[in-house]
Amino acid sequence: MRTEEFSKKIIRSGLLDTYVAAVFFGTSVFFVLNSAYYTPIEMMFAIVFVTVLFKGLANVMLSMSISLVNLKNDHEKVDFEESSSKLESLVNDLAIQEAAIQSHKTINSQ
Repeated sequence: MRTEEFSKKIIRSGLLDTYVAAVFFGTSVFFVLNSAYYTPIEMMFAIVFVTVLFKGLANVMLSMSISLVNLKNDHEKVDFEESSSKLESLVNDLAIQEAAIQSHKTINSQ
């Protein structure tokens, strides 16, 4: 669940799209500056190929960052929070029982 949230945040941030767009425009500028050496059809195929290649590389980077995320600390944190909430509820139940006993004692003593 936390991995899904992490991946959705990265995808929504637009970082990967910005990366691919920068590669596209960089490749386009390269071929415009070197247009004397390449034909237009070579330029178009190369720009499309490089953009697709870097889109795939961006997806590989995303999958690697997801697989390398360490969730052990988060798991321990969730376990600690669950245990502490159970303890707090038990302490509250005990306090309620003690208050009921004290009120019962004061009512009976009068």
